[in-house]
Amino acid sequence: MLEQTGQGAPKASDLDLFGLLARFAPLIFLLVLMAVFAILEPRFLSPLNLFNVMRQVSIFGLLAIGMTFVILTRGIDLSVGSLIALTGLVAAAVAKGGFESRFAVGTAAEAAGYGWPLALAAAILVGMGCGFLQGLAITKLKVPPFVVTLGGMSAFRGAALLFAGGGPVSGFDEGYRWWGQGYVGQVPVPVIIFAVAAIVAWVVLRYTRFGRNVYAVGGNPEAARLSGLNVDRITLSVYVIIGCMAGLGGFVLSARLNSAEAVAGMTYELTVIAGVVIGGTSLFGGVGTIFGTVIGTMLIGVLLNGLVLNNVSSYVQQIIIGVIIVLAVAFDTFAKSRRKRA
Repeated sequence: MLEQTGQGAPKASDLDLFGLLARFAPLIFLLVLMAVFAILEPRFLSPLNLFNVMRQVSIFGLLAIGMTFVILTRGIDLSVGSLIALTGLVAAAVAKGGFESRFAVGTAAEAAGYGWPLALAAAILVGMGCGFLQGLAITKLKVPPFVVTLGGMSAFRGAALLFAGGGPVSGFDEGYRWWGQGYVGQVPVPVIIFAVAAIVAWVVLRYTRFGRNVYAVGGNPEAARLSGLNVDRITLSVYVIIGCMAGLGGFVLSARLNSAEAVAGMTYELTVIAGVVIGGTSLFGGVGTIFGTVIGTMLIGVLLNGLVLNNVSSYVQQIIIGVIIVLAVAFDTFAKSRRKRA
């Protein structure tokens, strides 16, 4: 280890300690938070509650995986909550064969629909299409991602209301519901879907050329362009990816609730962004991992569940989430400045 090299200069050991803390802080905080809630409310560690937390986290987690790709390229997507409502309604409409039988159940209703495979495909395709449109506006029209996705948040919510006439669609067949309510052994199906998606995303970011290109674009877009990378294509692709995740999430959410409606996914974008940033993905781009996103998303899920079990108002929960986002970004900014000085 290098010792102090000048008056006021930090030791290398101090920098290593800070780097270690910055790297594992979300995991440490998650474990501490679970211990605190277990002491305050013994029901917290019950298998039923833990599986419920994981099932709830899985929806946010799917969106957070896509958001990780976007934020790694210095982007943002505020439209994911609205998009999950729109894709959920599309999946429901396909599964029910239209809106004429939106509340119908039984054999006749199932015969009128097109089944869950086409419903899933339709939701993902619509999500990818919406992501493509937003990516196109960002790369070709040069509109900032914040503005484009803020417009998308309003447009997709309006499209969902228009598409379904403002009403919900409910009462799906058993095959459809299994994707949101079913189990494989003791593990809920949504948790398995989230885990598989996280593993695939981890492999893509860590071991593929595309993953390295995503980091390169986020680290320094101009340098990436001069290196021969097609920055616009990579940027466009990450918005297609998050659209795909929103489509999958919309399908799973509607299956879990046995209902799809235009007001689904309200404020999801805040929870998702909080999970990604808390997990260590920098809003300045180029830094972050899928593992960190999983931990950050679980932390948010555990926090919200623990607050509910302790009868904390939902209004207070929103305040806490907002404060956490600000603190996480402040910590990220501080960590970045420390790395530059080092």
